[in-house]
Amino acid sequence: MAAPEKFRCPWSLGFDQYIEYHDKEWGVPVHDDLVHFEFLILEGAQAGLSWSTILKKREGYRKAFAGFDPKKVARFTEAKLEKLLLNPDIVRNRLKVYAAVNNAKRFLEVQNEFGSFDNYIWGFVGGKPIVNKLKTLKEIKATTPESDALSKDLIKRGFKFVGSTVIYAHMQACGLVNDHLVDCFRYHAVPKR
Repeated sequence: MAAPEKFRCPWSLGFDQYIEYHDKEWGVPVHDDLVHFEFLILEGAQAGLSWSTILKKREGYRKAFAGFDPKKVARFTEAKLEKLLLNPDIVRNRLKVYAAVNNAKRFLEVQNEFGSFDNYIWGFVGGKPIVNKLKTLKEIKATTPESDALSKDLIKRGFKFVGSTVIYAHMQACGLVNDHLVDCFRYHAVPKR
């Protein structure tokens, strides 16, 4: 007799890469600054687009943005940025591409001030994930008071494409909040720290 199919959050069922992302990454607490920077670039690029579009271009972003190394991205020249705008493997939006370099510089400033970006961002949720008890996709919020506060602070620090909706997506992706549905097999599997 075959094992029953695992129940997953319905948003993840579009294609294999989406399922893998849901099963292995989404909602797992991140404490690696390079991963935080990667998601800031990807989520900024996603603004107004679907996450599936960005997932399909993720490897292109990794190559184009120096493995998501903020020190390298912060040094990108205008000539490099103009070349990136011709790269079909990323979203070729001038404001988003230029924002990535700006955000790399701001990211380094936060690291200098707090010791790591991780120390900074986890302070907005008291150092541990917010675990929601959601039964349907309709219950998932686009923003929360925590994402509002984090977004406001990032904007004050000069970051771009960090509105509260984008930042809540970052919080979900990087495990600052667990928004897996309670019936999803990942809900209890995701580490609490």
